[in-house]
Amino acid sequence: ERALIRLTGEVAKHPESVVLPLLLPDSPVVVWWPTQAPDDPAADPLGRLGTRRITDAASATSRKAKAMLTQCASYAPGNTDLAWTRLTLWRATLAAALEQVDAKVTGATVTAERISPSADLLGAWLADRLKVRVERKRSAGPGITDVLLTTRQGDIRLHREDGREATLSVPEQPDRPVALRRRPVPELLSEELRRLDPDDVYAATVRRMAKLNAGGTSHPKATAKSSGTRPGRASGRASGRASGRRSGKGG
Repeated sequence: ERALIRLTGEVAKHPESVVLPLLLPDSPVVVWWPTQAPDDPAADPLGRLGTRRITDAASATSRKAKAMLTQCASYAPGNTDLAWTRLTLWRATLAAALEQVDAKVTGATVTAERISPSADLLGAWLADRLKVRVERKRSAGPGITDVLLTTRQGDIRLHREDGREATLSVPEQPDRPVALRRRPVPELLSEELRRLDPDDVYAATVRRMAKLNAGGTSHPKATAKSSGTRPGRASGRASGRASGRRSGKGG
């Protein structure tokens, strides 16, 4: 069933009073803002009704460059952003690649279009899990185009130019293609709705991103040119929920 409610006048100031009677008692509620989200979704009148709150920084209609940082600063358990969902396949692929390389990661670079919430989150995730400085470079896109992990054994690279298929390069192995298309929003929402519990890996990532920004390093050196410990033995600790949650704007 679908109910479309258009609020005007005084009642528009209290939308929760209209929505609440329509909800079943003790049923999970997911609140999704398809475009501009409130700065603090958990404190929003509608957001307070939800066990999950889904935003999309890539679809923000104002202050787009800062939209993801705003969501990081106001994070509460149950919050997530579709910029993170777009990363699921990137994280899973990188975690699996690191399982094949018995060497410490000493540096990382994420290359993407100038405004890419997913790229910023990916950099924060790598920084949090690998404990290395992550450089952010700029490309024409679409979305994320390249991730480079430097190890003493050689570079691990996941490169995608067309938004559909990527090439994975691992030391001492032949390059292989990886399906990494930019997924539409309905697929992203479907993934999020399969799990209604808070995402601890996302929580750790947004905390790291907020910390990096506070220190003035959330966007390490950005250039127009594209170019560590490994994540807790990758698929174990580093991938976190990567294998369980599939990762589209920005991705």
